[in-house]
Amino acid sequence: MRPGMPLLALLALCALAGVLPALGLAPAWAWWLLVALLVLLAAVDAWRLRAIPTPQVERRLADVLPVGVPREVQLELRSVPALRLELADLHPPGWRAEGLPLRLSLPAHGVARVRYRLVPAARGSFVFEGTHLRLPSPWRLWRALRTAGQPQQVRVYPDFAPLAKLALFSAEQASLLVGAHVRRRRGEGTDFRQLREYRVGDSLRQVDWKATARARKLVSREYQEERNQQLMLVVDTGRRMLASEGGLSHFDHALNAALVVAWLALRQGDAVGLLASGAGHRWIPPRRGPGALQGLLRASYDLQPQAVATDYLALADALALRQRRRALVMLCTNVRDEDADDLLAAVRLLQRRHLVCVASLREQELDQALATEVDDVRGAIRAGATAAYLAQRAQAHEALRRHRVMTLDVTAAELPGALVERYLAVKRDGLL
Repeated sequence: MRPGMPLLALLALCALAGVLPALGLAPAWAWWLLVALLVLLAAVDAWRLRAIPTPQVERRLADVLPVGVPREVQLELRSVPALRLELADLHPPGWRAEGLPLRLSLPAHGVARVRYRLVPAARGSFVFEGTHLRLPSPWRLWRALRTAGQPQQVRVYPDFAPLAKLALFSAEQASLLVGAHVRRRRGEGTDFRQLREYRVGDSLRQVDWKATARARKLVSREYQEERNQQLMLVVDTGRRMLASEGGLSHFDHALNAALVVAWLALRQGDAVGLLASGAGHRWIPPRRGPGALQGLLRASYDLQPQAVATDYLALADALALRQRRRALVMLCTNVRDEDADDLLAAVRLLQRRHLVCVASLREQELDQALATEVDDVRGAIRAGATAAYLAQRAQAHEALRRHRVMTLDVTAAELPGALVERYLAVKRDGLL
């Protein structure tokens, strides 16, 4: 409980009135009577404030939220007496809130509903501790800060809205939407699908001569991409993924891109698993079916990158022990020249059984630094250092390619399309 502005003003006036007895302009007992009256008023007002019951507060908010997406929070307040108060919801720190604090009037024995907008700032598990209410006393001499409502725990997932939008399109259309360049190769694949009439452009090896003899016209075999294959998404959670771009860390960009590829692979009938290694370890074995994507979301929503070095050899050992069946392994990391030897050794270990693709995230600021016109010595030094750094990265990537490792050097914005395009190319060419 704290004094309000009216009480502070009355105390100031009482102090000024104390000058009158000192100058002989008023009797001292009159000033003491004024002080006693003020103390009595303050005590009665404080007692009345303590007797006011705390309004009931109920928060209406989903238990699962997407990161970075504004959400409306509704608070429902119930009060016995009529009140005017200030409200501040105790949302997790660091989240951007629009519309707080709120001033409102509650009717006696009534219900008031207020809304504000909130933007979750990071993935993970968070708690709303309650709601702060600042109540004025009946005579406005005091203010009391009270906490109402029950704590509420929420989980913040990667933004799954893009996946919901992609679900409205076919697999090919969705691939184009995320930036993949899809090359069509009609009727070819690894699994037999059906017999059909020969079309111009079909290769001779597609012709089924027995069916042709029976039908007395050319009949072709049509194939489809093999299903029931396995895709392992490996995401680095080490210090290389702490770089931020577009309001999200590189790890968040990699996780979002991995979920897009997982959604597409599940639609293609493949099984998808996830391994996170570096600061936080997480293993989700490959699964297929409608519930597999939800399993990936639940298992990865609280993963966070940390400032530790990634042990690529330990990552490869863990994956080799857990994933026995041949799979397409897509590793999302940020390759530096000092990591090249360890990463190459880890990839060579995985290549004994799996097909490996390394996606190396490149900071967009590097491209912008090279594109910026140089007009002073400092700019020239910056451009030279950037070019040297990119050349070292290119050497590390080339070392991977020399060992037949599919290597992608992309920015965070290009990552989803590049991963989808490479996955579809592997499926189309029957490399698994």
